[in-house]
Amino acid sequence: MTVRLSRETLRTVRQVPLFAGLGDDTLALLTGGAHERRCPRGTRLFSEGEPADRFYVVLDGWVKLYRDNPQGSECLVGLFTRGESFAEAAMFDRLGFPVNAATAEEARLLVFPAEHFLETLRQHHGLTLNLLANLTAMLRGMVRQLDQLTNQSTHQRLAAFLVSLCPDDAARAKVCLPCDKMLIAGRLGMKPESFSRAMARLKGLGVSCERNAVCIDDLAALRRLSGAGDPMQPMPACPRLNGSDLPADLPSRPMAR
Repeated sequence: MTVRLSRETLRTVRQVPLFAGLGDDTLALLTGGAHERRCPRGTRLFSEGEPADRFYVVLDGWVKLYRDNPQGSECLVGLFTRGESFAEAAMFDRLGFPVNAATAEEARLLVFPAEHFLETLRQHHGLTLNLLANLTAMLRGMVRQLDQLTNQSTHQRLAAFLVSLCPDDAARAKVCLPCDKMLIAGRLGMKPESFSRAMARLKGLGVSCERNAVCIDDLAALRRLSGAGDPMQPMPACPRLNGSDLPADLPSRPMAR
């Protein structure tokens, strides 16, 4: 049975690079088999080695991708939030999920079963070409993110992340960090202690942090520091779900039991 998606859900789906620029009819075809799922924090979505028979779009909340190591710790591979998709590459190559996935906080997800999605592409060849173009744009975006990880300092990366949480037209703002600071540090390609030092360096620009609440007195200065002439999206710790080698600066932590 096809479930009609709300306008809010469709607006979020349109933010996903995979679906960028698609018309209403095309989007309706591709989302026809999708369904929403609400998950409390810590919900395991899939495990490494399971058949990759679905992919996800995050509607609200945060999802982490990670690998388990022999010492009983988890190594962060990626962190995804509203308007981002994950596991689509694993669905296309049919080799199974290369990592684990779980919600980092309560989340609302849109689940796309692979069978319906791929069958729709087989029946409508034009959609395949459109999606290939969008996947190419995603790849260019990942190259740009890797360039930022290489060329920006830790406090610039953190500044860009904070800017991305603020309204575009605001002069000052108070935002709540959306998940554990250790996870945010991993998403920005830095260690937890580097995160703390980067936050301290931003105090000179009027940024103060108490627990998860961050007050920003001069957003314009923060934008200039981050290079956000057009606002930069928060960067994942590792590009998507593609089994790439992990950056050496990623943190490990004990697994939640």
